[in-house]
Amino acid sequence: MAAFKDELGVDAARRLGRELTRAWPEFPTRRFTAGLAAAIEPLELLARGSELTARLERTLPPRFSDAAGVLYRALESPTFTGWIVLPVGGFVASAGIDVPEQALPLLAALTPRWSSEFAIRPFIEGRRQITYRFLRDWVTADDEHVRRLVSEGTRPRLPWAPVLRDLVADPSPSLPLLERLVDDTSPYVRRSVANHLNDISKDHPGLAVDLARSWLPRGDHARWVVARGLRTLVKRGDRTALELIGATLANAPELVELEVDRKVIEVGDAVTFAFALRLAEGNEPVDAVIDYRVHYSGVRGLKAPKVFKLTRRRLEPGQLVTITRRHRFEHVSIRQIRPGPHRIDVQVNGEVVGSVDIEVIDHPA
Repeated sequence: MAAFKDELGVDAARRLGRELTRAWPEFPTRRFTAGLAAAIEPLELLARGSELTARLERTLPPRFSDAAGVLYRALESPTFTGWIVLPVGGFVASAGIDVPEQALPLLAALTPRWSSEFAIRPFIEGRRQITYRFLRDWVTADDEHVRRLVSEGTRPRLPWAPVLRDLVADPSPSLPLLERLVDDTSPYVRRSVANHLNDISKDHPGLAVDLARSWLPRGDHARWVVARGLRTLVKRGDRTALELIGATLANAPELVELEVDRKVIEVGDAVTFAFALRLAEGNEPVDAVIDYRVHYSGVRGLKAPKVFKLTRRRLEPGQLVTITRRHRFEHVSIRQIRPGPHRIDVQVNGEVVGSVDIEVIDHPA
């Protein structure tokens, strides 16, 4: 299987060169690709995009309006799409930062081919007033990709992108935009609004809850946004967030049993844990958000828990509900597994109802 970074490898760069040559026969393809393999091979994906952006800055026309003309002509080709457009957005952000009136419409034109969510962020930081003027216009764009760009590009904590620190501190400039998009007809747009709300909840939980409460009466689309957008607060057990998504906080069910198939495993192995919940007779039914938490072993003992989504169930009085899940303790890019004690908690509507410990050991020599 090819490495993810190879989405922007030598073949992709050559494909980009061919697209630009169709749009501008004078495009210096040989200079654009000279020494490319040696330059990008050691780099990860986004660094490869930056390298290709730098090469575009050296090979596209030096006057931005001329370069923009080349890119608009490239957009006439249906094959000018996908990963190869990522460094083009970077070029627009770099070369067009001083001419936002020209650059921002070009980003809107590019975003259906590859999202301009990264490329627009320098304009939000450095050309805030004019950028938000365009964003306000784009909330009514016919293309769902352009409408999504409004929400996704302004996310304070967009993954893989630099944090927009001003919007982390004060997300209010984007709130009127989200108000226009929360019940958008496109699930693609609504998912972005939900993720934006989740970003806000990490720094301003009270504001996120207030927004969610104001959106709920707007219908099913907005309710879906709220349920997804409050997920971090729900995992933290925030009672107001749980109530807003319909969880029943009274009449908590009882944990009847919690078992794991093995108490000792090696790094990289998995455990299967099973538990049963029962709501006492005589109670009203309970809508339960059921998650599990893992405390990984750290240098100084168990770490703060990482919450994993499990399921949402309606529990009827007297009914025994059994749930099984398999969890693997393996190294991933964001986490290294240390030998030692680990703990799995079962969490129902934000409350831990039971825990079980396991021991993770190194592979035998």
